Amino acid sequence: MIKVINLEKNFNGKCVLHDITVSFESGKTNLVIGRSGSGKTVLVKSIAGLHEPDKGEVWFDDVLFNKLDFNSKKEIRKEMGMLFQGSALFDSLTVEQNVRFPLDMFTDKGLEEKTERVNFCLNRVDIKNANHLYPSELSGGMKKRVAIARAIALNPKYLFCDEPNSGLDPITAIMIDDLIRELTEEYSMTTIINTHDMNSVIEIGENIVFISEGYKCWEGNKHEVLHSDCELLNEFIFANSMARHLLAPGKQ
Repeated sequence: MIKVINLEKNFNGKCVLHDITVSFESGKTNLVIGRSGSGKTVLVKSIAGLHEPDKGEVWFDDVLFNKLDFNSKKEIRKEMGMLFQGSALFDSLTVEQNVRFPLDMFTDKGLEEKTERVNFCLNRVDIKNANHLYPSELSGGMKKRVAIARAIALNPKYLFCDEPNSGLDPITAIMIDDLIRELTEEYSMTTIINTHDMNSVIEIGENIVFISEGYKCWEGNKHEVLHSDCELLNEFIFANSMARHLLAPGKQ
């Protein structure tokens, strides 16, 4: 579990996160949703240690993460997996080398053991016979799956996903959602997904936090999100629904 208590973050004197308190459960897909510029990305980056909060606490299970020294934080980071928007694969490395990268960085395992782990992770995301391909030779969906394989290479306790469906067609997006949900349940990870994709919200939103202008405005699950009395959330849902309608075939 990850707990955030009274979290604040400022940039250039402007407060972009206001007193956020929320819990993210293990074994569940926890979604942070909101409009662009709402603060959801800053929240997730603050939790993961990519931003330093100005106030508040970030707990990884029973460890107060944001108060640790550099070396202690590094130990917790070994238990984190990161899935970046756009996949962020290294263009000059093969699929196998990309997935092996965190193993090379954080472990002293031998090459044979690392290769075995790489192949296990690639098989788990249904990538076969692609070890020696380069990212430029992969489709968008394959890149995402390779990035997920890399994210789980260290068998993490915590998984952070930044807009995992960005740039994907609807069918591939559903496949990625299902894969993240399956892995979360299988490994009992604490998974936090930053998204504005309402399809993801409805399909895999076991715990949903809605952020608007740096404030936590609503919290619930996929069964409650369409029946909320939060006006800002309803506006967000309506805007997403209209966008999907306008972009549907025959509406362009």
